[in-house]
Amino acid sequence: MPMNAMIGRFLQYLRLERNLSWRTVDLYRRDLDQWSSFVTAGGGALDLTSITANDIRTWLIERSAHGDCPGTLRHKVQALRALYRYLLRRGEVSANPAASVELAKLPKPLPKFVREKTVDVVLDADVDQEDFAGVRDHLIVMLLYETGIRLSELIGLQDAAVDTVKCELKVRGKRDKDRIVPFGHELAASIDAYRHLREELRPECGNLLVTVKGKPLYPSLVYHVVHDQLAQAGGTGKLSPHVLRHTFASVMLNNGAQINSVKELLGHESLAATQVYTHVTLSELQHNYELAHPRALKKGG
Repeated sequence: MPMNAMIGRFLQYLRLERNLSWRTVDLYRRDLDQWSSFVTAGGGALDLTSITANDIRTWLIERSAHGDCPGTLRHKVQALRALYRYLLRRGEVSANPAASVELAKLPKPLPKFVREKTVDVVLDADVDQEDFAGVRDHLIVMLLYETGIRLSELIGLQDAAVDTVKCELKVRGKRDKDRIVPFGHELAASIDAYRHLREELRPECGNLLVTVKGKPLYPSLVYHVVHDQLAQAGGTGKLSPHVLRHTFASVMLNNGAQINSVKELLGHESLAATQVYTHVTLSELQHNYELAHPRALKKGG
């Protein structure tokens, strides 16, 4: 059977049996047509049974030289893997050479963070100490920024788990693992002031933070509080509770904290999850250098 017909059958399978969209099938078609052109460039016939992993790697090197990005290269390998899986099931080939070809690694975007001065505007603002919602909202931003806890951890934070004398709180993180997070005296004072106002609500739950009706907080409320307060302070881009967690980690590392300490404070399972923040700090250092150093300010310098 001609190989182009085999590819045609595979594309029909994707459309009719897998029920993939025409657009998706067309992406597979273009990648496989491009692959076929590469293999038959010398004038020979397309013989999928003789293809090796090195043949595919050579093609990927050529495509990379033509400017294909890692995401595009990954899709090309995935298209070949899918084709060969199909042919294996039909007994047309005896091996899948694309299975051993590593997928191109996608660049990981750096975590977003908020400038320290933006958060300072929020935390230094005057708050009506008789306004429960205002005091609570101020405390939400302060807690997220000064402890780096997750949104889910903030919502589930129990009142009994927050000790303003020892200046530490206990949070239950992912996989139900508890950790102790220290905090400063300014935050302790804000928690005490908030608790004083909360007494009048007589909340029915044991959570530290509650709504004006004494109920547990919910994610969308916290998100809107954080977004609105940071936006009013001049913040731009993504303004979310998780961005404040990123900001906490970046600020800690920028100010000399050891990466292992930051890992424990964040509740990360592995150091690799924390190391991404070192790239943020290096990026920030480079940005500041380019803004301030006289040689960097020169064109081409």
